[in-house]
Amino acid sequence: MINQRFMKICTTLLLMTSLFSVAMAQSKTASLNLLVGTYTQPGKSEGIYVYNFNPATGELTPKTEMKGIKNPTFLAVSKDKKFVYAVSETSEGTVNAYSFDPKTGQLMFLNSATSGGGGPCYVAVDDKRKFVYTGNYGGGSLTAIPLKSDGSLGSDVQTISHEGKSVKPNQEKSHVHATVLSKDNRYLFVSDLGTDKINIYKVDASKNKPLAPGPMPYVSVDPGNGPRHLALDSSGKTVFLIQEMTGVITAFTYENGALTPKQSITLPAEGSAGKKIDAADIHFSPDGKFLYGSLRGDINEIVIYTVDNTGLLSYAGRQSTLGKTPRNFAIDPSGNYLLVANQNTDDIVIFKRDQKTGLLTPTGKKVSVGAPVCLLFVPAK
Repeated sequence: MINQRFMKICTTLLLMTSLFSVAMAQSKTASLNLLVGTYTQPGKSEGIYVYNFNPATGELTPKTEMKGIKNPTFLAVSKDKKFVYAVSETSEGTVNAYSFDPKTGQLMFLNSATSGGGGPCYVAVDDKRKFVYTGNYGGGSLTAIPLKSDGSLGSDVQTISHEGKSVKPNQEKSHVHATVLSKDNRYLFVSDLGTDKINIYKVDASKNKPLAPGPMPYVSVDPGNGPRHLALDSSGKTVFLIQEMTGVITAFTYENGALTPKQSITLPAEGSAGKKIDAADIHFSPDGKFLYGSLRGDINEIVIYTVDNTGLLSYAGRQSTLGKTPRNFAIDPSGNYLLVANQNTDDIVIFKRDQKTGLLTPTGKKVSVGAPVCLLFVPAK
């Protein structure tokens, strides 16, 4: 009798273990939404595209699209995945709010608000969905826009304009390029290509005007570098800046609103002198062990670095993007694939990623999308 009971218990435990293993395997290969922001061009792109991405095979298949907004280039999704925010990169400058159904991939337009300046190229939303923050490249400004409980945008915006310039022709004035929140959402890092600075703002989301200069209002980089995008490690204690005109990545130690530079490396390979650099995007692998940066211009590569436990970088390799102008790229949550948005060849190219070495291998798979600018993975719940 005891043996029979024992056998039943063992059988039940084995069944539960098997079911758990299957569930875990399925969760790792659950399909994803890939949202694609674009420059709208007649005959090529009409707005925001949503694809289904299968992380088991690396396949992209069309799902839905949202038309009607000009140049929805850069996208952000709320932490609860229920809302998507997209800039409209025009001379007037607007931000657009959408509700989002992760299961169907459907976007529903809610409303628009001013971005506070021309040429908005970046948008971020805080974890508690209190504000979105936009960076206006053309206007040299940033804006905090309040959010309503239904995810739509409020009208009582805070706009801050930057002044200054630097040494190169396209640094004749401020060009705000990114608005990136610290991990605890207490500070906002604002990279300014035109002034060669990262401006640092303290955030108090309980106020109507949430932004004020931080205890360290800014940190400067070498003249002519052109700060562009930022990536934070998982701890939030190291911040990496990619600089457009030189292809230099600078690592900063971050603590209580202050940034202290600790390492700089150069993305272009030896022998690249005289080539147009035009560095663009920067991202960590999901496990935080590798950092990737993209080069546009005459090079069109993804460059790969290992990250040690102190946040220092070491060169690992480089891979052609098999297209022109890799404006943006994204790594799927499993870490098995890296997708590149080649703006000027109108395609998204899919690479297999070796999780041990960080290196990339072409899969031969790509999809045609007119002028893709931003790639954003969202779980398909």
